[in-house]
Amino acid sequence: MSPAGRRRSRRAGVLVAQAAGYKAFIPADLPPKNLVLASAFLHRLSIADRALARLDGAVTTLPNPDLFIYMYVRREAVLSSQIEGTQASMIDVLQYEAERDRGEQEVPVGEVINYIDALRYGLDRLKTLPVSLRLVREIHDHLMQGVRGGEPHRTPGEFRTTQNCWG
Repeated sequence: MSPAGRRRSRRAGVLVAQAAGYKAFIPADLPPKNLVLASAFLHRLSIADRALARLDGAVTTLPNPDLFIYMYVRREAVLSSQIEGTQASMIDVLQYEAERDRGEQEVPVGEVINYIDALRYGLDRLKTLPVSLRLVREIHDHLMQGVRGGEPHRTPGEFRTTQNCWG
C-alpha cells in the first residue's frame, strides 16, 4: 500500500492519509463488534444516569418548566453557534426577541435564532415524521435559511459529497 493510503487503526475508526497531505477519519461500522465496557466507563455512566435523574426530579419541582426549557434552548443555541464563529451572546438573543416582539430594530443574531427555530421546527415535524435522514435534511435546510452557509451553492438541507477539512 502506498504511504498516502496507509491506515492507522483505532477502535472508533481509522485515520487514512490522503494524497493532499491531510488525514481523513473513516469511522468504524456500527454497532461495534465485541463491545466490552470497562468498569471505569460503567461507573461514569452510572454517575451520568444519577445526574439525569436529579435533573428530572428538579424539573418536576419547577413552577414553570417551560421557562427552564425556553432558556436552556437559547443557551444551547448560543454555545453551538459560537462553535461556528458567531459572536452573539445570550443577552443579544434575549434583546433581539424582546425587540422583535415589539417591532423594534433587530440585533444581528440570525444564526442563533435559526438554531432555535430549527429546533422548534424539528420537534413539530416529529409529530408526523419519524427520526430519519429526511428529518435531518429538513432541519438543516431550516437552520441555514438566510445565514452564511445558506447560499444555494452550499446545498443547505443536503449531505456533503466532499471531504470537510478542519484545522
